[in-house]
Amino acid sequence: MTRKKLLRIIDREKIRQAIEAAEHRTSGEICVSVAPLFWGNVEKAADKAFVRLGMTRTQHRNGVLFFVVPARRKFVVLGDRAIHERVGQEFWDSIAAVLSEKFREGDFTGGLVKGIEKVGEQLATHFPYDPATDKNELSDNVDFGKL
Repeated sequence: MTRKKLLRIIDREKIRQAIEAAEHRTSGEICVSVAPLFWGNVEKAADKAFVRLGMTRTQHRNGVLFFVVPARRKFVVLGDRAIHERVGQEFWDSIAAVLSEKFREGDFTGGLVKGIEKVGEQLATHFPYDPATDKNELSDNVDFGKL
């Protein structure tokens, strides 16, 4: 699938709303990035996108990136160090399983929304929202930037 086709079939507004709803329960930040076709290492590209999007500069180091490469039929879910230390690799594997199942069914929006909801639950457990100090540090819109 091409990025252009994915852009036509995903519901960006529904994904943005899922991010916003999840972030209203936590100080954590969630981003979704859809990458163009490239021939390098997907994990390294996700790391670069994580930095490019400013996710390493969040106050509590508790950002989570959903990095999707439709042309390669791959994705990475990448959590910053504070959230990773609390949930461990098994959690990320469970999120990847949810996305894989929905993506195989062709439900890209549903997969991302369900993954965002599950990540939001863990972020809320470990990093609850504090209205006095929390602010939205990163955009809730789906990113279609360059690598």
